[in-house]
Amino acid sequence: MAESTKKPICAAPGCGKFADLQCPKCLSLGLPSTAFCSQDCFKAAWPVHKTTHGPATPASDGLPQIFAGYKFTGPLRPGFQSPRRPIPPHIPRPDYAETGEPRSERAARGSTAIEVKTPEQIQAMRTVCRMGREVLDEAARAVKPGVTTDEIDRIVHEATIARGAYPSTMNYINFPKSCCTSVNEVICHGIPDSRPLENGDIVNLDISLYFGGVHADLNETYFVGEVDAEAKRLVQASYDSLQLAIANVKPGVMYRELGNVIQNFASKQGFSVVRSVVGHGIGKLFHTTPNIPHYAKNKAIGVMKPGHTFTVEPMINEGVWQDVTWPDDWTMTTRDGKRSAQFEHTLLVTETGVEILTARLAESPRSVS
Repeated sequence: MAESTKKPICAAPGCGKFADLQCPKCLSLGLPSTAFCSQDCFKAAWPVHKTTHGPATPASDGLPQIFAGYKFTGPLRPGFQSPRRPIPPHIPRPDYAETGEPRSERAARGSTAIEVKTPEQIQAMRTVCRMGREVLDEAARAVKPGVTTDEIDRIVHEATIARGAYPSTMNYINFPKSCCTSVNEVICHGIPDSRPLENGDIVNLDISLYFGGVHADLNETYFVGEVDAEAKRLVQASYDSLQLAIANVKPGVMYRELGNVIQNFASKQGFSVVRSVVGHGIGKLFHTTPNIPHYAKNKAIGVMKPGHTFTVEPMINEGVWQDVTWPDDWTMTTRDGKRSAQFEHTLLVTETGVEILTARLAESPRSVS
């Protein structure tokens, strides 16, 4: 899951702070969610806010009520979400699992320090990243016309739980599912729902696991049935841009340089690079320093050192780089409705270069290579 650079403002009267918490009742009813900066602000606003809740009914066009009157930028339309899947009590949880608020991440904001992992932490990262790869591969094998993204989410959820891990996206800032499924013009953070995949779609599966006190994060874009030549070219360019960036990871390289590599390649292919979501440090925290923009001439802070772990996850668009967000406050689509593709790895800087912690296995399904 990419880290967004967009932050909503707390809805509590007179607050004005950035807000990470969303009203769970709004989400469960399919209503436009309202953001709050803290549980205190949520409680203070509750007497008035609760009056906005009503039954979740389909809009006149058959879509969830939250999308009534919404002007979509492309042909994709959302389905309905199933109830949130339960997490067994024995599964260790990150600090946001119950409240939706990533308190540790919030406490670390403002710091530019990049954690150097200990040998024990590195081994824990290897373990969870291997689990993440196995779960992604299991989900990818289910991709075909007629399968819903909610069914893929079920597979991800059950495969994650079977490994004793927690699906990191679940309740992260109130995200309601165990993975992100982004179809066609959806750039990232698509919420699994009842829409069946169709022949010719492209779909990105973004998998994140928490196990042993650390997180893993990876994604790939897959073809659904037979796709057109331009879809193949877009997905290949997305994959190649990530591989080129990884080839530049080694001690002493500035993090900002990766964006130059990615955009230089993507532009030559006639594609654009999304700017509003970035790669990120990862470990004990799901999202932490460094921030890693994928576009050129960025202002990223930091120099790679052995023991750094982070994600690179360029989002490459057929058309313009600008994005819009659906009323669910998560699903990010291209502004012009054209398609987007993405690949992601969690990486470890070594003494001599890089280790791809979420590397493909020999039997991993793949759309391109």
